Order: sequence, then structure tokens, then C-alpha cells
Amino acid sequence: VRALADAASDPLFAPRRNALRHALLISWQRTLEALPSDGLSQDDRLDRLLLQRDIALALEAETFERERFEAIRPLLPGYEALVALLEARRDLRQAEGRAAADTLEAARLQLAEAHAALSQAKTPPSPTLALRAAQHAEALKRALADWQAHQAGFDPEFGWWVDAPYKALDEQLGKHISLLRETLGGGSGAEALSADPIGDAAIVRALRAEGIPYSPAELMAAAERELAWCRAELEKAAREMGARDWREAIERVKQVQLPPGGQPALVVELADEAMAFLEAHDLVSVPPGTRRGWRMNMLSPEWQLQAPFFLGGRDVWVAYPAAGMPHERKLNAIRGNNRHFSRAVVHHELVPGHHLQYWHAQRHARHREGFGSPFWDEGWALYWELRLYDLGFATTPEDRVGMLFWRSHRAARILFSLGIQSGRMSPEEAVRLLVERVGHEPENARAEVRRSIAGDYGPLYQVAYLVGGWQFRALHEERVRQGGWSEREFHDRVLREGSMPIHLLRERLFDRVENEAPRQAWRFLDSAANASAR
Repeated sequence: VRALADAASDPLFAPRRNALRHALLISWQRTLEALPSDGLSQDDRLDRLLLQRDIALALEAETFERERFEAIRPLLPGYEALVALLEARRDLRQAEGRAAADTLEAARLQLAEAHAALSQAKTPPSPTLALRAAQHAEALKRALADWQAHQAGFDPEFGWWVDAPYKALDEQLGKHISLLRETLGGGSGAEALSADPIGDAAIVRALRAEGIPYSPAELMAAAERELAWCRAELEKAAREMGARDWREAIERVKQVQLPPGGQPALVVELADEAMAFLEAHDLVSVPPGTRRGWRMNMLSPEWQLQAPFFLGGRDVWVAYPAAGMPHERKLNAIRGNNRHFSRAVVHHELVPGHHLQYWHAQRHARHREGFGSPFWDEGWALYWELRLYDLGFATTPEDRVGMLFWRSHRAARILFSLGIQSGRMSPEEAVRLLVERVGHEPENARAEVRRSIAGDYGPLYQVAYLVGGWQFRALHEERVRQGGWSEREFHDRVLREGSMPIHLLRERLFDRVENEAPRQAWRFLDSAANASAR
């Protein structure tokens, strides 16, 4: 089902494909409901809950996608008739040349009329709707090119009828996309900042699906408290450094830079430092294969337009200035990836963060890979930023500044992600937030916001870092400080269970998984461990 939706040559919205997917989801939903619960183990019950959750989310997404398409339908006349050609091919039916040509020409005429009307409209559609329509039109254009190439050249009669009207429609689609994206949508390109908010109701549904009982306003208030706590800690570190205030402290840290070519050696040094700390405090198992089982890759200048800092998982991807970058962007990159900022995130990407997660995902509970949650994936790595800070991993005020910078950034992500997705904050306002309240370089701030809204990640992905970290910290309080588990026992067990919503992981760790999801809300922000967020 997902392959159908993700294929590069498929339209973004296809009625028949959606109907087939809907029928499949409903059939599985009924199968799971009819499954006898007697004799199911804790893991069986958990897996059934996870699959039921995924199916319910997929059904909700169908409705959401349909509603969003309906809002742009007037901007794409002829869309359904063209998609019908594509879906006929999915049914393994070859197109009949003359009928297909008629369909293409009719769609071109409708599109040309709509294009002319939009070009002169006194009340044009909003940039958000224009950009959404442009995305659908671009996907349709690619899909039609694939459809035409499939038969033209192999079927002489098809090409005789279709080649000319297809070429004319393709040109018209290109003009229409340009109007929607450049004129009405406000521009495009690798450096554009544009968002398509999902709205308050969808935000709440997404939070509830993760077992998060708090409203967006409550999470934003918690993020503000976290930012205030970070500011107070930054001021303490600044005084120890002899700096006037937190801004000067961050500026001094930004000056501690590696020379060109020096960053890879620093990554190895910092990775070893984190692993040594974990072992010295017996916090989590560090399998031999995780010590050097990762490769290091430098992020290209193009990638750094969206990822100005480290990325990680199976491997680590390092952001640092490339020779061909414009001078100002080069300075932004070298200042933003200074020694102390880097020290605060290498362990996030490698061990005990994403690389350790990846290592376990290849060896334990592999069937749960499809049930992943960003609150588990990113929350785990972020939790270690919080845990290591509490344990004194930062031994100098400069290192504390580096860790606090990133912690402030995670809190700011909650504010601007929920603000943008609700439609109450613009991308430019989000950039200013990161510059003024966190201390980002301007270009790095733009790249961070661009990454958050480009569509490569889910709408709440950036929220998941700190909120997931709060969840893990509350769970640690329950199982380790109150429940008597050791640090290593808790952390190893979490990794072996696999990715899932953390409120369901909590039930598994307490051996109390029932046939239905827990009814009682888990108020993890009320935990003593999350005092800074209360």
C-alpha cells in the first residue's frame, strides 16, 4: 500500500488507489478485531495494538488528504480525468490512442482557461493553496510523462494520436505550475521558506495518537519554561566564563573552531569520549560493533541548505564548510559547528543515540520497524542530552553552553513547529525566534526552519525531540529511581523493544499491556524528573 503512494510516477491523489487502500485497511481492521484475545502474550497484545493504531492512522490520513485535495480541486481542472488514464494503466489496460488524445486535449483546454482566469483574478488563492496545488500538478506532470513513455514508441497508433496533445498538455502544465508556485505561491527553489499548516484539529489528533494528553498550548508553555531554565543556566555559565551575558558566552564558544579538514578527527574524538563516559557510569551496553560500525560522510553544500548541523543513524553525516560555499555561508557553517556545539550532538547521532538505536533495530524486534514513532526515535537521542547534562558530562562552562544551546533549540522547535502548523507563526518569524532567543547564525536558522517545513518530515517531527525526551525521562524516573531497575537494565531493555509510541512502551515495561490502549492519560510532565518543564 505504501509503495503505491510513494512511487515517483504516481499522482499524489488518486481516487481508485485510495479506494483499494481503504478496502485493504478495513479488512485488516476487521481481522484484528475478530482475533481472539485469549492466550495472547504481552508482546502479542502490544503488536496487535501497534498494528491497530497504524491502521487507524492510515484511515484518518485518507480523510485528511481528501479534504486537503478538495480545497485545491478548482485550481486543477481536468485532474480526475487525467488520473483515470494513469489508474487504467495500473489495471494493466493499454490506453486507446484516440480516446486518450481526446482526454488530454480536453484537460489542456480546461487548464488553459483556468490559467487565464487565475492570472487575472482579483482575489487569487492563498500562497499555501497555490503551493499545494503546484505540488499536485508537478506529481501529475511526472506521472503523465511516465504514462506516455510506457506506450509511445511501442504502439504506433497510440503515438500517432497522443504525441501532439500530450506535448501541448505538458507545456500547459509547466506554465500552470510556474503560475501557482512562482507568482501565486511566492517563489520556489532550494532556499525558499514555505509552509502548508495542518491546523489545530490535526495537531491534536497527532498528539493523541502518540498518547500525549497535553494541548498544543500546554506543550508550548512547557517549552517556554524549558527555555527560561536554559537561559538561567546559560547565565550561570557565562559568569563562570567571565562573559557579560549568555549572548557573549555563546559568541565566545562559536569562536572555538576547527581548521578546514579538522572536523572528522573531532567527531571520532567526541564519539570515543561519550562512549567512555557511558561505560564509566555503567549506563548502557556499548556493543563492540557500535564503536566503529559507522561511516563518516560530509554533508554537501546543497544538503546543508536544510541540514546545517550533524545528521546520523546508521552513519554520521557531518556539516562543515565546503570550499565552494559563499563566504558568508561558510562562516555561518564554521561558527555553528564549533567544538562545543559539536560535542553536544555527536553522542545524539552515534552512541548512545541514533547509531545505537540502529544497531539494536537490526537485531531485536525487527517486525516493529513499521510501527516507528519520532517521539521514540528522536526522543531517545534527546533524552540522552538531558541525562548526560544531569550526570555532569559537560565539565567546563563552555561545554555546558554547547549543551544548553541545543537544549534551547529543542524547546524553540516546539514553539515554532506548533506555531507554524497551527498557522499562527510564519516561517520568517520562526527564523527570528531561533536567532534572537537561541543564538543561531541567521543562515543556519533559515536552514533549520526550511528542514522542518519542507515536507521531508512529519508535521510534528521537530516537536518529538524534546517531548519524547521528557517522556523517556519520566519513564526512567518510574522504572529506575522508583522501580529499582539499574541504568543499564532500563536502557538496554528500551532498545530491545524497538520503536513505538512511548506510552505503549511504558505499558510493556510494566508488563500490563491489555487488549486496548491504556485509558488513563500519562501526565509525564508532572514527573519530578521534568521539573524544568513544569
